[in-house]
Amino acid sequence: MSLGGNARTHRAETPPDTVAEAVPTPDTAPRSARNGLRALLLRLHFHAGVFVAPFLVIAALSGLLYVFTPQLDEMVYDDVVHVPDAATSLPLAEQVRAGTAARPDDTLMAVRPGTAGTDATQVIFEAPDLPPSYRRTAFVDPHTGDVTGVLETYGSGQALPIRAWVDNLHRGLHLGDAGRLYSELAASWLWVVAAGGAVLWISKRRRRSLLRPEPGATGRRKVLSRHGATGLWIALGLVFLSATGLTWSQYAGANIGDVRAALSWETPAVSAELPASAGSAAPGDAGVDDGAPAGTGADVGWDRVVRTARDHGLGGDIEVLPPDGAGAAYVVQQTGRQWPSQQDSVAIDPANARVVETLRFEDYPLIAKLARWGIDAHMGLLFGWVNQIVLVALGLGLLGVIFWGYRMWWLRRPRRGTRGGFGRPPARGAWRRVPGTVLTPLIVVVALIGYFVPLLGVSLLGFLAWDALLGWRARRSGGARRRTAS
Repeated sequence: MSLGGNARTHRAETPPDTVAEAVPTPDTAPRSARNGLRALLLRLHFHAGVFVAPFLVIAALSGLLYVFTPQLDEMVYDDVVHVPDAATSLPLAEQVRAGTAARPDDTLMAVRPGTAGTDATQVIFEAPDLPPSYRRTAFVDPHTGDVTGVLETYGSGQALPIRAWVDNLHRGLHLGDAGRLYSELAASWLWVVAAGGAVLWISKRRRRSLLRPEPGATGRRKVLSRHGATGLWIALGLVFLSATGLTWSQYAGANIGDVRAALSWETPAVSAELPASAGSAAPGDAGVDDGAPAGTGADVGWDRVVRTARDHGLGGDIEVLPPDGAGAAYVVQQTGRQWPSQQDSVAIDPANARVVETLRFEDYPLIAKLARWGIDAHMGLLFGWVNQIVLVALGLGLLGVIFWGYRMWWLRRPRRGTRGGFGRPPARGAWRRVPGTVLTPLIVVVALIGYFVPLLGVSLLGFLAWDALLGWRARRSGGARRRTAS
């Protein structure tokens, strides 16, 4: 990125009779502007690559570690989450009682009945001794009522301990909110580096050599060829990972949430509050079920609620949230995260098992659907193992592009007459070649992006300050050399 005067102060003098040729004409001005913009982008790409790439390496390595943790969790905790199949199962109410007996001091939060005969039922609790977003889950054999184990689970996806540990490593290096700054910085710059690199590569390559390394190239040209071709292959995927990653971030994520709220693009949810006309038991209802949550009045119980939800079209994996006191409904929601998304939910009157509200995924706003799909794809869940393989390819590709980028920097280093160990950055001063009619709106757009993606804006200001310091140092050194020579 060029943000100061040109450091290349030593130039051959232009003969007087050629001065007019150096003045841009209407034909050469657009080309000069394009060259100036490209040089500006090249310097930005260089600075971001050098200083932000270490954060991208950490994100890529921890992301690769995360990709297959769902399968690893299933293997490590197989004897807890899976049970031998049997012809008969206990009522869900008895399973819930067995789970609550294992954790009598915790607060019941939700129940996830086993879908297949080999799945344990998850009885999920909130506990004051756990960090935010963590739950304690008792796994119950639906056929015998035995508790197979109690594990700490994390997030809405009920991540088991290994996956939860790697998730928090990827998200914030287990350093709390301060650690999350690293991942937000990486996500903030990833799309800039990927998109900028793609533009730089396309603008200087023949079409036939865009997507493959240049045959027969050697030295730095060979490294550049690998860097550019691989970067172009993965650019769109990296932009996607950046955009979806920012939705989880502290500062940019909050701004994204505010925009979605202002435009009514938030993910909807059914209300757990019963309407005024609800709450009376129908003739033939049993009143209070002995397995129902305490303190909710007339309640048909867990089993009746699940049957009602199934009859209403909620198949597959579901989660049942009990009523939060009198006047509240059961909320049953699908938890399937693979394609096609199963995210329907219903609110059910505990007095008579009537469905009082229904929300189908097909009725979500488009942006809410895209957010759901994007997050699930980012986590490797949306398309199963195919999704996971694509994420591995993106992660390895990013690591390769970063390695080749640093390798090019090393190969650009001066071989003689200097103590410097790395190559020169692209020349400063390119912004002077960009017309004001282009530069002004560009600055406005960058300022807006920096406002909504704060870590990008703050770090960009840091690059500006560093670049200005380099320019000042170069001018001072040049002035000192001229004074010495005179």
